[in-house]
Amino acid sequence: PRYRPDWASLDARPLPAWFDQAKVGVFVHWGVFSVPAWGSEWFWWHWQGEHRADYDRFVQRRYPPDTTYADFAPHFTAHDFQPRAWAQLFQRAGARYVVLTTKHHEGFTNWGSPMSWNWNSVDTGPHQDLVKELGQALRESNIRYGLYHSLLEWFNPLYLADKESGFKTQNFVSKKTMPELYDLVLKYKPDLIWSDGDWEAPESYWNSTSFLAWLYNDSPVKDTVVVNDRWCNNCSCHHGGYYNCADKYKPGTLPTHKWEMCSSIDKLSWGYRSNMNIAELMDEASIIEELVQTVSFGGNYLLNVGPTKEGVIVPIFQERLLALGRWLNTNGEAIYESKPWRVQMENSTDMVWYTSKGPVVYAIFLIWPWDNVLELSSPTPSPGTQVTMLGFAGTLKWQKSPGKGLLITLPYMLPSLPPQSGWTVKLEGVK
Repeated sequence: PRYRPDWASLDARPLPAWFDQAKVGVFVHWGVFSVPAWGSEWFWWHWQGEHRADYDRFVQRRYPPDTTYADFAPHFTAHDFQPRAWAQLFQRAGARYVVLTTKHHEGFTNWGSPMSWNWNSVDTGPHQDLVKELGQALRESNIRYGLYHSLLEWFNPLYLADKESGFKTQNFVSKKTMPELYDLVLKYKPDLIWSDGDWEAPESYWNSTSFLAWLYNDSPVKDTVVVNDRWCNNCSCHHGGYYNCADKYKPGTLPTHKWEMCSSIDKLSWGYRSNMNIAELMDEASIIEELVQTVSFGGNYLLNVGPTKEGVIVPIFQERLLALGRWLNTNGEAIYESKPWRVQMENSTDMVWYTSKGPVVYAIFLIWPWDNVLELSSPTPSPGTQVTMLGFAGTLKWQKSPGKGLLITLPYMLPSLPPQSGWTVKLEGVK
């Protein structure tokens, strides 16, 4: 069936299965904002949209008088960018898909967009097609490729004029945003389009439904492409493919619609900050806790890093990604291709979370019980129940709990330093 350019028709499209199976992705925020590398990727807006004094002071202290934001672009060099090394790192992190910012709200494009003359990574800065180079490396590593794209551009004169008209004119959409979206799809054939920058204007302005109808009906990726829900000012959590709802969204109960939680290792920014300190970063335990909660509630987990202007993913970010990958090497069976179980978490504690695959149930516990006995009250055991632990050979002893559920005797493990974050018991023959 062909999809019509209206939400009723577009929302009825089944989500390609690969996305729900993938579960884990890496988000990459990279652009001219990586040059000042201070505050956040919203640097230009805070500095010249809101005229914040701290941003003014920062520029005055560090740059020549009369510096403009455009002056940062030549310093976005990507000198140390090694797409294959990135792809290898993301693969070792356990990511099944990667989403790159092709254009943030600053309007600078990480490919040679014909609609962004001199404000793109081929004409200035790196003089490279970053979108293409990363895409090639990811595909060699069998990782799905997602493209983040902002609909709006803070300071684009065409956008500002449309805004001035109360979004009655659409010059920016017809001359800039839509041509770029079509260009990205035809050139790079993405597996995912992560739309953003939707919040100021209605669907009638953005023409999103026409684009999505073309994407689903006639584009080269019509059968495989997945999109999120940021296509107009009241789309989030209502329309599109899977739902983001909000940055760092945590639903608290099982949603009825496929969703994704995006989170950032740097808790204060998505882009790279040269002045971040360790207390502002997520540690391994909190990353794994977020992943487990998200997947138990049927979501995907998209974890962000911001590379430097030279294209380096700093070692502390690499370390966090590799820690996640090591955990997934042991526990990935409970994550990838899993489905939510009838219960998402143990009712007495948010330290035990459930996933399932067919009849198999996985209980992921985040704190090792002091007496080495794990009590699970939600699963109902049967005489044929078998309990094993991922990463540990042999079966585990269990008995029926005096209340309901079961008591599992965990193997004696030498304490690890730093302490490990999260273990998984696999339950077969339970209801």
